[in-house]
Amino acid sequence: MKESTRAPRFEPLWPVALAILAVLFVLALLPGRIKPFPNWFPYVVGIVVVLPMAAARLTAANPRWLRIEHMVTLAFILVAGASNLVSLIYLIHAMVSRSEEIGGSQLLTSSVGVWIINTLIFSLLYRQMDRGGPEARLNNTGTKPDWLFPQEGAPAEDVPPAWRPSFVDYLFLGYSTATAFSTTDVMPLTSRAKMLMMLESTISLVTIVVVAARAINILGN
Repeated sequence: MKESTRAPRFEPLWPVALAILAVLFVLALLPGRIKPFPNWFPYVVGIVVVLPMAAARLTAANPRWLRIEHMVTLAFILVAGASNLVSLIYLIHAMVSRSEEIGGSQLLTSSVGVWIINTLIFSLLYRQMDRGGPEARLNNTGTKPDWLFPQEGAPAEDVPPAWRPSFVDYLFLGYSTATAFSTTDVMPLTSRAKMLMMLESTISLVTIVVVAARAINILGN
């Protein structure tokens, strides 16, 4: 008698695609003086990143395309995260040295853009690394969790059946870390999770306290 096999489950990719496109859109809107790349760069990266996602869905989540999508998304996170950090450094340098004049409104909008990118990038990173990635989480084939979500300790009747964290949960985690500078309802369990949350909080704190506060001070005067 054959054992019944369950078809693999796959997480929808459209929220991730929207987050990536939002990052690229904000990067494209940053002033040229603080962008470490040419104007055409975000559009090319958008095509390179979204194509594997579309291929993974059109091929019914073919494992090969899922691996490619996973690697391309990680590469995007590294490149976009590094570009955002460089943009923040440029902003601080221009603000402190006053080598070039940056108006208060431009400084404020740039700091908001850097903050948004920081939140989205870390949300994507948390989703990619926790428990081996999205497909591994859904199919219970991943590693030990990096974060403990409140749904995992709630009564069974209060949580949807076979609940697993999705991108929205990691987006809330990234947003909470960027605004509260600490854990809220999600508890980090591993050293790498704690270090990444510390890094995100630090970038967010510098962006808000140093850059945005200076912009508001300029506008107030």
